[in-house]
Amino acid sequence: MDMETEENNNREGGQSSSWLSDSNQLWPDFVDPSDREQYRRYRKRSSLGSHFLVQEKSSANRLEAGALNDKNAECVYPSPALFLEDIKQELEVSVAQGVQVSPGARYSLTTKKGAYSDKRSSQLDNTLLTGTQSSQSFLKAAKQEPEEVSDSGETTFSRFEAILDSALQGFISFADLILQFETTCREVSELIREEATGRHRIIEDRLMRQKAQMLIDEAATWSLLWYLFGKGTEDNLEDVSVCPSTSQQEACEFVMTDLTAQLCLRIVQWLEGLAYKAVDLDKKVKGWYAGSYLHTSGVWHQTQRLLRKKAGNATIVHHVDFDATTREQTKLHPEDQKQEQELLEDVWVLLRAGRLKEACELCRSAGQAWRAGILCGPCGFDPCPSVEELQQTGKNRTLQAIELESGLGYQRRLWKWASFCASEKIAQQDGGRYEAAIYAAQCSNLRRLLPVCRDWESACWAMVKSWLDVQVDSELAHLHQENPDQFKHTGDATDGNDTLGDLNMEGSSGPDAWPHQVLDQQPRDLQSLFQKLHSEDLVPESVRRGCKEQHRQIQICIMLEDASNLLDLLRAWIAPPNDANSASRPYGHPQMIRFGAHLVLVLRHVLGGDAMDVFREKLQLIGDLILNTYAIFLFSQKREELVGVYASQLAPYLCVELYVNMMELRLNDRVHVKYKIFRSAIQYLPFFPGDTTKGCVSDILERVLIRSREVRPGTRHMKAEDAGEQHRLESLEKATAVQWLCLTPPASISDSELLKAELLARALQHSNILFREFALISIWRTIKMPVGAHMLLSYLAEPLKQPTELLLSLEQHNVSENLQEFEDWREYYACDALYRNWLKIEIDNEEVSLLELSSEEREKAIVAARQALNTSLSLLGRKGSPWLSGVQGMQQETVESEWLELHGFALFRLSSGECLQPDATICTALTSALYFSAGEVVTTQRQLSVDVSICTGDKYCIEVVLRCLAVKGDGIGPCIGEDGGLLASIMAAAFKGELERFQVGVALEVFQLDAWYDKEGSQEAPAKFIVLGICRRCCIPELILRCMHILVSLADLSDGVLENHTELIELIASPDSELHHLFSQQQLQDFLLFEREFCVRRMEAQEDKSVDNAY
Repeated sequence: MDMETEENNNREGGQSSSWLSDSNQLWPDFVDPSDREQYRRYRKRSSLGSHFLVQEKSSANRLEAGALNDKNAECVYPSPALFLEDIKQELEVSVAQGVQVSPGARYSLTTKKGAYSDKRSSQLDNTLLTGTQSSQSFLKAAKQEPEEVSDSGETTFSRFEAILDSALQGFISFADLILQFETTCREVSELIREEATGRHRIIEDRLMRQKAQMLIDEAATWSLLWYLFGKGTEDNLEDVSVCPSTSQQEACEFVMTDLTAQLCLRIVQWLEGLAYKAVDLDKKVKGWYAGSYLHTSGVWHQTQRLLRKKAGNATIVHHVDFDATTREQTKLHPEDQKQEQELLEDVWVLLRAGRLKEACELCRSAGQAWRAGILCGPCGFDPCPSVEELQQTGKNRTLQAIELESGLGYQRRLWKWASFCASEKIAQQDGGRYEAAIYAAQCSNLRRLLPVCRDWESACWAMVKSWLDVQVDSELAHLHQENPDQFKHTGDATDGNDTLGDLNMEGSSGPDAWPHQVLDQQPRDLQSLFQKLHSEDLVPESVRRGCKEQHRQIQICIMLEDASNLLDLLRAWIAPPNDANSASRPYGHPQMIRFGAHLVLVLRHVLGGDAMDVFREKLQLIGDLILNTYAIFLFSQKREELVGVYASQLAPYLCVELYVNMMELRLNDRVHVKYKIFRSAIQYLPFFPGDTTKGCVSDILERVLIRSREVRPGTRHMKAEDAGEQHRLESLEKATAVQWLCLTPPASISDSELLKAELLARALQHSNILFREFALISIWRTIKMPVGAHMLLSYLAEPLKQPTELLLSLEQHNVSENLQEFEDWREYYACDALYRNWLKIEIDNEEVSLLELSSEEREKAIVAARQALNTSLSLLGRKGSPWLSGVQGMQQETVESEWLELHGFALFRLSSGECLQPDATICTALTSALYFSAGEVVTTQRQLSVDVSICTGDKYCIEVVLRCLAVKGDGIGPCIGEDGGLLASIMAAAFKGELERFQVGVALEVFQLDAWYDKEGSQEAPAKFIVLGICRRCCIPELILRCMHILVSLADLSDGVLENHTELIELIASPDSELHHLFSQQQLQDFLLFEREFCVRRMEAQEDKSVDNAY
């Protein structure tokens, strides 16, 4: 019956479907057998069960919530970042609600993330699938996060993911997976229909019903896949075989050996199974079902009453035997006729559902035992040629005895001839289309069978079943040639009856001995069968429309084993090619995207042999495209935890690209969201490379870190005065990418502690790279903090508090060296923060004169100055391991390289803080200045080359590439006191803004800086000593000048500065440190000016003190 027209009572929605298995017991208790007729006709439902259903759903919701909690119960806070995130969120909520928060807690809420977060719109690479549509635009749309598609309050996507995960891990077979997919679709569909009960708007209800129907159609497709690929083949007939064999036994043997007949049988069983479940659904949901009749409703009471009154109506039968209407060419009483048609309609529904026994029982209970005998056939059992039916029947000695007497299959053919005649006669006399169809179904008479088929499944069942019966009868006739006179006798007997009219009952030529009318209706193959469904005149319009539905086309492709066309259809519906004609086409329905992803995975496992070899490449390419689209959809719906199962089935490069894009788009989200992505990757993907069929977490994280440092096209369209600030804020985004490495792998992962140490080692290595860049950005004396550096320090603070024994035991990544460099940078940025804190106080105090400062303000300034000064002097004068001393004596790794290369992206920064937009002239001037800085002799000897160009991705950014020969002490062997060598000395002058023959006051502000050992044009290994040398040349002189700046300020405020001043002078002049070599000419002049200013202020302070003492 039409599922869309059912009338449902209002029910509350629920997330669980556990109540469905028990609801079968509700309706029989609430329906009075005497009132079944009204429930049948008017589709009424009792409202008494709604209370129980709501209780069941609420209980199921609680159980499901508990199950979800248990799933993650293995570790409440698997990462310290998650714990801190929860605390911060709770405090934010408390503040928002006006709850009193302690000062310490309020301070912890002042995070830099809100102030400096700048969510960019990521530009994704068009490398997802060569030759197919890139999903870049879809990922960008996912970032916009449109209105979520309602999942009817259910965990539909989670349930499918859990089932698939179980199958991939080997806990269940793929045959069971298909069955569970079907069950899940039906349960979810029923729950959606429960919600679409008038509580919503008309359009919403309609959309929910459409979604429910789509799930029913999907369940039908999964059922078809199970019948064709998941259901086993029964080939053991020894227990039920008899000798000599019967027609039923030989029919089963034929179907077992003939692939076409076996396919037809499975299709028939599939379609009958769908109808079987539809009847059960009517029984459970609507409260009525086919066969819910009063007893003796088919004995024609009104006709009998009319005959007893002897009314003499010529149109009413004069007898009440079952053949009276046909023999007398009259009709029953209208009320009896109506009940008769309703009875026949229900018999048809039961036959269509493969419920022959129930149909016979229905006829007997209605008082028409003769009709039950007609349905059972000549031998009293279902003639379906299936092994299951034969096993249920057992050794049929009755059929064997009959066929020994009359001949093999003779009774079968005789019965089919009689059914054919009856169907034709009834149809000619307009005796009822359902009665004609019931007879036609037993003799493959499609002309009388198709008119009652109101949907695609019924029409397909009629044609396939008829074709199967003809194949079986034809095979039996070929195996046992019969006397043609037997068929002629049947035809003569029927021709002698004048009521048959002009029926041509002549047997067809050949051994089949079937009527031409029947044989001409049968298709030649499955392809022609489905063509008939499209164009057959006898097929209703609703059936022809059904052929165009998505799942019908999918089912047809599956039955025809046309995987190529199936993949083309899925791609057209889910991810159409990105051409001009389809630019405005929407992507597929979410349920279709989900179905397509699971379908391609099932096809990859169930298709084997030659079929898989033919479509392997296409199934891999289009399947990856569909899987990638579904993963993006889950990501857009904030179901990141479900992505891992599907990403693990993608090609390695697609898997890596997918996770890189997801991590970039969720870069500024909360830690809980990030952890869902991280966990889904590390649970389902190998960490290290090795498995060529899957992407690995190592490659994903490496790509994320590399791309976080890249210059993205279109990231800055702003004024020159804003470009520098934007550049500073983008350093925060670089630092945030490192947080992925600071997340803790779940304890359920094997070697979780080793992976944790590996991630931390990589975080240290990449953090040091960023620290070097951030240090070159932060050499300017402003109050603005280097937010990226401090964010990095906060990310690594908690992981580095843990024991480091396992971390230091790692052989790769130079852990001990990176750890020492990290500690150096931590001290440096502590000094930097203290200086900027003092500078802010100093700027604030400049607004008033020194005499007007209060004692508290003066004391605050003195404390901040001394703290910044002492910390910086402690770092500069550190004994044993001077700051970044690893540059001195750093030895080249085992790389035989002839060249050194320095590659950087930078901005032109003016002394005012604004950025200068580059052009060809200034790039040429910079190139000449860099050559001049090296000198003509060195340029020739080292074969120095300089290339400066405007970056195509950013109008304010330039790309600088320097290349020179490696020599002993500078690229070959240990580095001998050169502080980065030639390339470092050239670039340090550019970063300080002190290049000769270049614009005065214009400096380079680094965005990205890398150095490599180069061999024959390929990068062999990083030349870290060059970048560290640049940092020493830029940071140490600036740190000393900052100390002098503080000393000048303290000269007016305090007396106890002489000791520090002397210590600083001795440190610079010391031959052991040789720090004066790091100063440029301009920096030395600045140092002398600070020294002069300090001395002048000290002298003035002493004079003022002497005057005060004199008075």
